[in-house]
Amino acid sequence: MIEQDIKKSWDEVLTYFEKRFGGEMDLDGILYLIGINELGLGPKKFKKHEKMDIMHIAICKLLSKFGFYELEGYDEEGWPHYLLKEELPPLKPGQQQYLVKQAIIDYYQQFIKE
Repeated sequence: MIEQDIKKSWDEVLTYFEKRFGGEMDLDGILYLIGINELGLGPKKFKKHEKMDIMHIAICKLLSKFGFYELEGYDEEGWPHYLLKEELPPLKPGQQQYLVKQAIIDYYQQFIKE
């Protein structure tokens, strides 16, 4: 995708999440919602450390598309666990954000967009 396509697609993702969940969304909020979706446990209150784990689930799921992680399985409570397949190359913060946004756009187009 070229830069303009990424921006247009990212705006579409933001609009979807903002309309669906109300209020302004940011990258962390979208990661959290993707993690909740992947966890699949439904509505529930989570502790602070669980919220961080949920965001980690999202990152692993998103980066598995690029071959960095692979789903290893689920624990007895239904939480997915990922295996690191390949170390991420050193990226500048802007490059990291671009990679994650691209992965979120792909996730949205594959699993959410109707």
